[in-house]
Amino acid sequence: MDLGIKGKKALITGTGKGIGYGIASILAKEGVHVAIVSRNKDYLEELMGEMGGVENGHYSIVCDLAKEGSPEKVIKELETNFGQLDILVNNVGGTLGITDPYCSLEDWRKVNRLNFEVPVEFNNLIVPVMKKNKWGRIVNICSTASMENNGPVTYCAIKAAFLAYSRSMGRVVAKDGIVMTALLPGAVFTESGHWASKAIDSPEHVEKYLKERCPLGKFGTIYDIGYMAAFLCSELAEFCQGSVVPVDGGQSRHYFSQ
Repeated sequence: MDLGIKGKKALITGTGKGIGYGIASILAKEGVHVAIVSRNKDYLEELMGEMGGVENGHYSIVCDLAKEGSPEKVIKELETNFGQLDILVNNVGGTLGITDPYCSLEDWRKVNRLNFEVPVEFNNLIVPVMKKNKWGRIVNICSTASMENNGPVTYCAIKAAFLAYSRSMGRVVAKDGIVMTALLPGAVFTESGHWASKAIDSPEHVEKYLKERCPLGKFGTIYDIGYMAAFLCSELAEFCQGSVVPVDGGQSRHYFSQ
């Protein structure tokens, strides 16, 4: 199947490891020129090597996106050294280890900054270019936690806001040839992620979770998410404005489940 995006230019945020790594790898295999951003230089170098590096038209930036002004800095560097973007995958996010439901407002702001403000900043910077070109794809990685009690209160609440934003903005930008969607990954096993640590610290919890919540009896992979993200970035996703797409192996209990 031809996704129609060979030669397009994409930015994937939060690409050091995990889901962002998988999405970048799949898009690169589809012939997309991919820009990747992470705080970890070693992770970026590993991914660049897998994708074929600058020789294949890819680009990497070491940056802590949570810092004020970082999204604008990244976009300016890409405009100079990479070119105009056709595709944006807002993958950066996380709980930041903040689990206390009564945490301070400062902690709330930290979670909001990483999971909501940063993607919105990127969108505001990139949409004008996409509108000018009458084509664009923006995939917001929202998590199943955006629709159910599946994580810390701060994380669930902010991801829910990000999901609502994605659906609303999907309608706003549709007339300009831009397709904005929300992708909801389920439990995905990554080498440095939550479930990797749980497998060591609490294997009985992992076994119970897989048995009771995952119909396939296993976690998803970063490439399970990557393939769906690639489709949502493609020409074939033209009718998906504001769509919410769970990729969770049937584990979630929100309204998509039977």
